[in-house]
Amino acid sequence: MGDEARVDGENGDVGGRSDRGSVLDIYPLSGYYFGSKEAISFRDETIADRVLRMKSNYAAHGMRTCVEAVVVVELFKHPHVLLLQVRNSTFKLPGGRLRPGESEIEGLGRKLSRKLSVSDSGDEKEWEIGECLGMWWRPDFETLLYPYLPPNVKKPKECTKLFLVKLPVSRKFIVPGNLKLLAVPLCQIHDNSKTYGPIISGIPQLLSKYSFNIVDVE
Repeated sequence: MGDEARVDGENGDVGGRSDRGSVLDIYPLSGYYFGSKEAISFRDETIADRVLRMKSNYAAHGMRTCVEAVVVVELFKHPHVLLLQVRNSTFKLPGGRLRPGESEIEGLGRKLSRKLSVSDSGDEKEWEIGECLGMWWRPDFETLLYPYLPPNVKKPKECTKLFLVKLPVSRKFIVPGNLKLLAVPLCQIHDNSKTYGPIISGIPQLLSKYSFNIVDVE
């Protein structure tokens, strides 16, 4: 027999190894409640203003670190990712910038509570924050984020980390009034950076190591 991979029919194994990877339980969207709360403020600034602000923050605190949540639910028997829509145009993952000295888990819990919960207290214990799925880097202030750190870049200006956040069977999502929380199918996000940007459009690849177990709660 040559080097061909052996497939063991019933088990779906290749060469005796399972190809299912890790199993991620996801629950129906119908099990969640959605409400609204007071709007949050956004900076109204130009790109040049944003670059100046980033340079000032970098001089004071060093590299900026952002944490964002990948939250998956089931709708129409297909996995969907929860995205926030700003001003009916820009799509974002729930999350944001860490405070100086703040841990990643603490900071993501705080950001999730601010964007998705009744209380803004930021209790990270309210959220089951799992593994880091990927990291994106900004080599310079004006450049885009990349899913790797170029070897010639010794002092990156920003790092964005994506964490898998697992949901219980039901919970309340309370979103600021000037944001929309949308469930978007993986097939729509995949390779669609024109609409969703490079980080969000790359999520299906990051989740490809998981087998989705759709839990029937009825």
